[in-house]
Amino acid sequence: MDENVPRAITGGLRLRGIDVLTVQEDGRSGLADPEVLDRATELGRPLFSQDDDLLVEAQRRQTAGIPFAGVIYAHQLHTTIGDCVRDLELIAKAADPADLADRVEFLPL
Repeated sequence: MDENVPRAITGGLRLRGIDVLTVQEDGRSGLADPEVLDRATELGRPLFSQDDDLLVEAQRRQTAGIPFAGVIYAHQLHTTIGDCVRDLELIAKAADPADLADRVEFLPL
């Protein structure tokens, strides 16, 4: 989870048994988007974000052919917390992290 994702999304996923790691729990608070995405890639975990700037970084990497673990994005004003939890749970249970590599997935599905 990116740094500014509402706790309700993280909590909702954990109540459904989904393994979630936040930037804060990983001791990476305050890192720039490229570093956060590098860390997610190092861990082999796609990164969920509601930060438009992270989309720019993902697109830069796609254009340059720089591998990354994948980004799942939901616009803050166009996606509810419930939609995020439901769709992220579906992705976590149905997708292999390798399926999300070098891609951007947009929520709601």
